[in-house]
Amino acid sequence: MEKLAAILIVDDDADVRQAAALALAPHVDRIESAASPEEMVERLTPGKFECVLLDMNFLPGERSGRAGIDALAAIRQADPALSVVLMTAYGGVHLAVESLKRGAQDFLLKPWRNDALAAAVTAATLRTRAERSGMPLEELERAAIGKALAQHDGNIAQAAAALGLSRPALYRRMSKHGF
Repeated sequence: MEKLAAILIVDDDADVRQAAALALAPHVDRIESAASPEEMVERLTPGKFECVLLDMNFLPGERSGRAGIDALAAIRQADPALSVVLMTAYGGVHLAVESLKRGAQDFLLKPWRNDALAAAVTAATLRTRAERSGMPLEELERAAIGKALAQHDGNIAQAAAALGLSRPALYRRMSKHGF
């Protein structure tokens, strides 16, 4: 699969923004970052990003995730097709369920595994592309897998890496799509 076009990383911790950017750099052409929901809103224009990686808490000592849920609502209002992957160090089932109900594509706990981060951002990006193109997500995923396999001469490990997936995850998706 070609590199993802552009993502926005929103987190108040500069080290987290840098770590996410380093983990995603092999998969993304352009990575921008914002340190607050207010800075994020300034950067949002419809169609500019394919995914937002959004922290849930921005105030010292805050663990409720309310700031992230509010920022998610702002993103959905600015660009309804834009997929959001939420992340937090203080997560629970309730917070994950609430964020998914409010339109988040995925929910990750910090610290993340880089392959899980890349897979979540890749899946979110495919969803954004499907929403914007009108093509069903299943077709878009199947086409991306086929293209990655062709580009890497059927080498599963290389295709999985290009897609930001683990080999077992790629095998599952290949099985689902009849490869």
